[in-house]
Amino acid sequence: MDLGLSPRVEKLRQQVRSMVQNEIMPAEHEYEAEIGKAKDGNRFAFTHRQVEIREGLKSLAKQRGLWNFWLTDSDSGFGLTTLEYAHLAEEMGWSFLAPEIFNCSAPDTGNMEVLERFASQAHRDKWLPDLLNGKIRSAYLMTEPAVASSDATNIALSATRTKSGWLLNGEKWWASGAGDPRCEVYIVMARTGNTDKPRHERHSMFIMDSNTPGIEILRPMEVFGQDDAPHGHMHVRFNDVKIPADSVILGEGRGFEVAQGRLGPGRIHHCMRAIGQAERAFEMMCRRAVGREAFGRPLAKLGANPDIIANCRTEIDMARLLCLRTSHLMDTAGVPASQAAISQIKVVAPQVALKVVDEAIQMHGAMGISQDSPLAKMWTALRTLRFADGPDAVHRAQVAKAALREYNYS
Repeated sequence: MDLGLSPRVEKLRQQVRSMVQNEIMPAEHEYEAEIGKAKDGNRFAFTHRQVEIREGLKSLAKQRGLWNFWLTDSDSGFGLTTLEYAHLAEEMGWSFLAPEIFNCSAPDTGNMEVLERFASQAHRDKWLPDLLNGKIRSAYLMTEPAVASSDATNIALSATRTKSGWLLNGEKWWASGAGDPRCEVYIVMARTGNTDKPRHERHSMFIMDSNTPGIEILRPMEVFGQDDAPHGHMHVRFNDVKIPADSVILGEGRGFEVAQGRLGPGRIHHCMRAIGQAERAFEMMCRRAVGREAFGRPLAKLGANPDIIANCRTEIDMARLLCLRTSHLMDTAGVPASQAAISQIKVVAPQVALKVVDEAIQMHGAMGISQDSPLAKMWTALRTLRFADGPDAVHRAQVAKAALREYNYS
């Protein structure tokens, strides 16, 4: 099993690394400071300076050919394997701004994969060009407030057939990206079948314009007291929303098939970006350890700090190898055969990265939780990732189920 990189992809990785660390990361603080300064007072509007920073960097990435790496196994993409892209995703993980700069940010990548792999030609023609060019954004609406969405068969937003199409009623929340003023398209999971159908054939996936009448944004959901403006994780209500009959993706009752095709690669992307965050936090921790003194000695020589640094280094490398192995398995065996491995990394990578960031915060003292450091933002994002795309407990259950299957236990 070769987890290395070809000379071509190694060159790409170095180009991405250089742009992230030398051009994107230095722009983070100014970009963040602009949040909430829009003239109309709307926290979910962009200031002129934010647009200038973001679009300027995106233009540079396009000019350099560093664009749309994510679409693997496709003639429309960059021609990378999942394993090759994983290395690039790690580099992008160093900065919260970086994924969008390369048009490789969630939820757009997953939604573009749905369009590329499952949608009709008409839907691809309508939405995909502007998404691929980074002109618009999208949102994926699956989780609901009234049911335990960790068991997605509970999803209850109803899609009822009418003479002219479908009628949607219900609520979704944590619709990431729905607060972005550039969000123009929703992909929505809804219940279309009754209990007479098998549990995994009762739901369908729909695509629709975000401005469809009857869609009501109730509020932004806060993450540890912050609303993540201007991206926004929104609570959305569907009030008799009418959409055309051809809005269903792939076919009625095939929502879980579409969801698994979307979430498998997306989980790997999230995990490799988490490794990138861990590496950034580790670098900050080490620089702090050798550059800061207390009680007449550098922090690197105090207490358990050497052990902490050693353990963090080891665990990052272990988590990365597990992610790369899973990427290789997806390339060679496909998503269904990789589900247990995907669940392993979905548990391990965020936990390891969270631990490293937490230790880096501790090494930085009060500065670590302040606006003078990116560590607090990284911690909240990683803690949230332990819920996103399925909570730890659900993924551990999948790993155990796969392991016990070998012993004829079900």
